[in-house]
Amino acid sequence: MGTVHDIRTKTADSEKITINLGYVDLGHIDLMVKDGFYSNRTDFIRTAIRNQLDRHADVVRQSVARKTLDIGLAHYRRRDLEAVQNRGEMLRINVLGLATVARDVTPELARATIASVTVLGALHASAEVKAALADRTN
Repeated sequence: MGTVHDIRTKTADSEKITINLGYVDLGHIDLMVKDGFYSNRTDFIRTAIRNQLDRHADVVRQSVARKTLDIGLAHYRRRDLEAVQNRGEMLRINVLGLATVARDVTPELARATIASVTVLGALHASAEVKAALADRTN
């Protein structure tokens, strides 16, 4: 008998965005795809974004250091927040990447333990937790 996995609990490693492009720019991209420089439009756009990020890497590094941002993935579990609460502390969440708040974290626990939230990227949390932290989110 096989093992059943709940695929809903897997965190995505990317975020979907939508952009609008002019027809001429889109035509240029399609031409480069057709000529084999890129496998598809998404490949072109990802490459262009990475090139721009590389181009500005020094400025980004300085800004990250100045703003004391944690880079990557940050996950806040109920037991972590309960430990913060037991110590009488408050968290200041500053993340460049993805910050997730576990599904079992209540809005009350989030408000009692999270002083502020700044996420450059994506914040994944229940709608109730996001609403509870709305006045603390930059």
